[in-house]
Amino acid sequence: MQNNSAMNMASEEHKLLAQFLKDVHSSLRKSSTELGAEEAWRKHCDNKDVLTKYASCMQKLATNHWDVNYANNVTATSRITWAFQTCREYFFEKAYFKFRQKEIDIATKLGVTVTQQELFTKPLQLIDVGSCYNPFQIYDCFNVFAIDLCPSNDSVFQCDFLKVATGNDNLVQNNKVMQLKSCFFDVVTFCFLLEYIPSSEFRINACEKAYHILKPGGLLIINTPDSKHVGANCKIMKCWRYALACMGFTRIKYEKFKHMHCMAFRKALNKDTAVRWATLYKEPYMEYAMNIPQDFQKENEDTKVVLLNDVQPSHCDFTELPFAI
Repeated sequence: MQNNSAMNMASEEHKLLAQFLKDVHSSLRKSSTELGAEEAWRKHCDNKDVLTKYASCMQKLATNHWDVNYANNVTATSRITWAFQTCREYFFEKAYFKFRQKEIDIATKLGVTVTQQELFTKPLQLIDVGSCYNPFQIYDCFNVFAIDLCPSNDSVFQCDFLKVATGNDNLVQNNKVMQLKSCFFDVVTFCFLLEYIPSSEFRINACEKAYHILKPGGLLIINTPDSKHVGANCKIMKCWRYALACMGFTRIKYEKFKHMHCMAFRKALNKDTAVRWATLYKEPYMEYAMNIPQDFQKENEDTKVVLLNDVQPSHCDFTELPFAI
């Protein structure tokens, strides 16, 4: 009886924590619609009470619930584990040699020059954007630069990734990031970040900044929640791939798990080789945008959700992400 009671209490806490996160996301999207993304984001970043509670809830949800559920289910894959395994295959098992050669072959056909080569050494320079509590610090193969709007511990730097400047060095003052170094990081991780950002334009800006701070050949790893079947939101994911290709990213790995999409994109040595994919495979519905299913929803007067453009909503309420740590 005690075990069942503890499980019920844990389940209830899980729901409460997840609901708070979901409400914050919903409120930010609503504010963005009413005020515009720029003003909504500014107000959100100024609301220290909400940011502090969000960070606390996220850490509790991940460590007290997702971690535990993952440990008890050997068939589940966590976002952190997936990112680590992808980096291991790409960098340490030298899979990037294959992608480099493929890019050189494409560049030759296009008549463009590939002048830069990858130089990757351990530990890899990894920036975890929206890190909260720095989960990647458990791996000694990474030199982790963890950043968040509101860090939950001292190993994470305070930083608004959308607004921070880029330049010749990483500058930190009083645990706040003032500048990020261009073409410096081997890995940029967006783990459950893009769906938090309230507009397509801002998500594009985040990915463009990731491109700017990555070394040529480096990886952008994106995880985003979605409990629908793989085909439900496939057009949205293809639009993401198209937009990222236009920026100069080539997708090298994609997996759809029960509760999330996991994607790895390589920064091209020459942007034209990535743009070639966007040119060849563009479909009529594709545009330079990165929407999420919630962008196609609106509330009517009875607060019922109305779907636009026949796009299926993704169930991203965090209660459905027991293994996505």
